[in-house]
Amino acid sequence: MAEWLEEMQAQFVLNFMEEERWRYILDGLSVTLKVTFFAVILGIVIGILVAIIRSTYDKNKKEMRPGFGKFILTFLNGVSQVYLTVIRGTPVVVQLMIMYYIIFASSNNKVMVAVLAFGINSGAYVAEIVRSGIMSVDVGQFEAGRSLGFNYFQTMYYIVVPQAFKNVLPALANEFIVLLKETSVAGYVALQDLTKAGDIIRSRTFSPFMPLIGIALIYLVMVMFFTWLVGRLERRLRNSER
Repeated sequence: MAEWLEEMQAQFVLNFMEEERWRYILDGLSVTLKVTFFAVILGIVIGILVAIIRSTYDKNKKEMRPGFGKFILTFLNGVSQVYLTVIRGTPVVVQLMIMYYIIFASSNNKVMVAVLAFGINSGAYVAEIVRSGIMSVDVGQFEAGRSLGFNYFQTMYYIVVPQAFKNVLPALANEFIVLLKETSVAGYVALQDLTKAGDIIRSRTFSPFMPLIGIALIYLVMVMFFTWLVGRLERRLRNSER
């Protein structure tokens, strides 16, 4: 047992302390959190817009009269469906590489490319989450908004979307956790995120156990922490409804 502990201590010193290799971990963690944070914001913005378009089309397609307004809404709904089909039907790592090697091939800003790739991918899943929340709001809420003199978009903005957002907030928080883990493939475009940092240390020390297990533990701690926060959020929302 003592020999094993000494070996683990030596491996820890070799992988993290010598040449200050722990800085790779710290810098990689910063990049991972940065990409995740901005990708979540982008995904929520895209998701809400797509969800509003799709739910508006579903609720009004039978009542709308033929004309320019219906044509625009039908067109936007078609674009949204294509977006959802393509994004949810292809792997995120392929989307990341298309974004980096094709669409933004001339850009050196890897963080921006990663944020766009993961944000657009997340937006497709957020859209369905928010759309389900909007469709779950009782139709009487729409009628109440109209009785107050609101038009359709004012009713959505002031009454429906806030209620829907509250209902799906735990699911959105879980999407943040999923996105945090998905960013581990950012190394495919040579972005030095947390996973890539562990791989760099492994390539320099030729010792895979300590850096990879260390990276896995860091992800586990972050996921457990955010899961705990989501649990507290869900309990608070339940208590506020009583």
